[in-house]
Amino acid sequence: MKNHLIRFNVKAGLAIVMLTGLAACSTLGVEPWEKDQLARADMALDSEKLDMALDDHIYFSKEGTSGGRSLAGGGCGCN
Repeated sequence: MKNHLIRFNVKAGLAIVMLTGLAACSTLGVEPWEKDQLARADMALDSEKLDMALDDHIYFSKEGTSGGRSLAGGGCGCN
């Protein structure tokens, strides 16, 4: 009798884990009707120009480079 209860508990636990895993993957990505919120100007990564300028200054000061966002190169100045 005890073995049957253990097997049932293991099977029930495994089923719960599998169903939870399947349910967790059901909401991946952005739905088409939600994309308008991401296209707003204030949602852009560079919406705050002052913050971007300060971040660039800190980055360039640490790396010893200029133009580091779109150009390749190391802190030593070599490409």
